[in-house]
Amino acid sequence: MLSRKGLIPEDYLLTRLAENVQQPKFKAKPKKARFVAKNGTCNVAHTNIREQGRFLQDVFTTLVDLKWLHTLIIFTMSFLCSWLLFGMIWWLIAFAHGDLHYTDEEFVPCVTNIHSFSSAFLFSIEVQVTIGFGGRMVTEECVSAIIVLIIQNIVGLLINAIMLGCIFMKTAQANRRAETLIFSKHAVISVRNNKLCFMIRIGDLRKSMIISATVRLQVVRSTSTQEGDVVPLDQVDIHMDNPVGTNGIFLVSPLIICHVIDKDSPLYSLSAFDLQHENVEVVAVLEGVVETTGITMQARTSYVSEEILWGQRFVPTVSEEDGMYAVDYSKFGNTMKVPTPSCSAKKLDDVGGIARFKLNEGVTLRATVRRRRASAASRKSRMEM
Repeated sequence: MLSRKGLIPEDYLLTRLAENVQQPKFKAKPKKARFVAKNGTCNVAHTNIREQGRFLQDVFTTLVDLKWLHTLIIFTMSFLCSWLLFGMIWWLIAFAHGDLHYTDEEFVPCVTNIHSFSSAFLFSIEVQVTIGFGGRMVTEECVSAIIVLIIQNIVGLLINAIMLGCIFMKTAQANRRAETLIFSKHAVISVRNNKLCFMIRIGDLRKSMIISATVRLQVVRSTSTQEGDVVPLDQVDIHMDNPVGTNGIFLVSPLIICHVIDKDSPLYSLSAFDLQHENVEVVAVLEGVVETTGITMQARTSYVSEEILWGQRFVPTVSEEDGMYAVDYSKFGNTMKVPTPSCSAKKLDDVGGIARFKLNEGVTLRATVRRRRASAASRKSRMEM
């Protein structure tokens, strides 16, 4: 954590996919509800679930999804309870056979050296974890003792397989790898290749690659159908113009993911003013396979209206130094203002595109400058008179 804290600047966000992210005790009330938090957690509360038994049908996944504290408690109690249960069974077998109080030297007990419940409990531990100290052992006198020995070994193997597998899956979860996948804190909208574009920046802090990495963008907003039905969380996929031309990316250095706002885009009719007053949220999802473990992972974040900067673009972070490409992560989230029309992409298409808009804007600007110069000259002449 210390190395991570010193490594990551405040200009971009480290994604987290943990189940419960600790929040500050006192925080400002958010202006708008968001579907996906900045750290990737889904801001959805599941209530009134009546069929709770469905979770028990998939015990392994339920154990993996639990908190670490609860998992460790279950891990400890599963072994302890099985030891106690079979310890009681061994004590009952010894009690029924008379092994606890025999005095005849020719007497053959079911299990040697069991004189109390404590010794039966110790024998149960020795059987299940295959320690075998040598002081206690099962004899061929009792068939029931042999059957219990077989059953306890099978039960112990099942408990070991389930609990150790659960611990392994929790330690090797893909969300740990997603901690080093980063998204820019803000999204930007500006002109790129004479088109109005929505852009975000993503990066990977590790040298190990994310194989078959893909990026998806979705707009989440409240809409209504023609019949009047209100859809509070309508999810619409938006097309991306990635640097490599498809959704697949080669994430060896920070990349800018670009979405051209055209007539098929849900942002087509939004201007800079409309964006700040619309309840729009853009969800970014990065998926891929971890190269070192082969586990599929997913990192998520979202951008609400206040986090979308109109008229800005990202500053470059990659430079060539001594025959190598160097990435300056201190500039990862830095943006700079660029001339950008504040109208919507739909209006730009209506006036003939960005080139015609620039031409009209230039004519208007020159006329405004001439009027200012004329008014300044008239004021100067009046002052001289």
